Amino acid sequence: MTIKEALAHAAKRLAAAGVEDARRNARLLLAAAMKAPPGAHLADDTIVDDDAAARFAAMIARREAREPVSRILGRRGFWTLDLAIGPDTLDPRPDSETVVEAVLARVADRRAKLRVLDLGTGSGCLLLALLAELPRATGLGVDRAPGAVAVARANAAAAQLGGRAEFAVGDWTRGLSGAFDIVVANPPYIPRAELAGLMPEVAGFDPRAALDGGVDGLEAYRAILADLKRVLAPGAIVALEIGAGQATAVKELVNHAGLSIMEVRQDLAGIDRCIVATGG
Repeated sequence: MTIKEALAHAAKRLAAAGVEDARRNARLLLAAAMKAPPGAHLADDTIVDDDAAARFAAMIARREAREPVSRILGRRGFWTLDLAIGPDTLDPRPDSETVVEAVLARVADRRAKLRVLDLGTGSGCLLLALLAELPRATGLGVDRAPGAVAVARANAAAAQLGGRAEFAVGDWTRGLSGAFDIVVANPPYIPRAELAGLMPEVAGFDPRAALDGGVDGLEAYRAILADLKRVLAPGAIVALEIGAGQATAVKELVNHAGLSIMEVRQDLAGIDRCIVATGG
């Protein structure tokens, strides 16, 4: 079977399963199955050998079941990083880069010795993206899931940021001491009743603990904000990712916690995605 034939057959199967951009998905998976280097050109008339064909067939079957390409490959590009993901980590999405952008826009001196805290770190994507841009900063990522902490720690080492990033199993700010100049979080914010209606790629493969925001989707924000001021340095920047339509409710919680809102930043789709505040 040639690459052209393999892609045509796979794309037809994926489209029938309801996968958007089926041909691009098939091409990404075929490149991985053929162990092609990133950016390699795969000529249509190239023959797919038997081993690669078997790997490709297994990958397509998984994608037909709506498992995301990133989960199948075990990796996701985020900011400037190539990150491993696992069953205990949220699959980082471009919307979350809004948090990174919001923080960097507020940092007056990127070479300052800043201390960063990432609550619910998952793959470590927010913390590591910030450390990559802030060369003298150090940081701590906290997550309840030991598996997520292990993945984040491995990502830090792979990005050569392990010397500036620490990770710990914990419950938000509970037990933490010291003062942080930057605090970021992408907490679970989906109202529980809406979980079943999420896209299959999300509902079936992202860990429920990273999605379930309680009855109203705000449970995690209440828990974070209840103790947040205690760990903020003077002039600290706080950036919280929010779900669509949650800006007003989360702003009220932020104000009630004694923080001052600086900005509500929108993502590329024009949706309110990040609340930036200060209060240290």
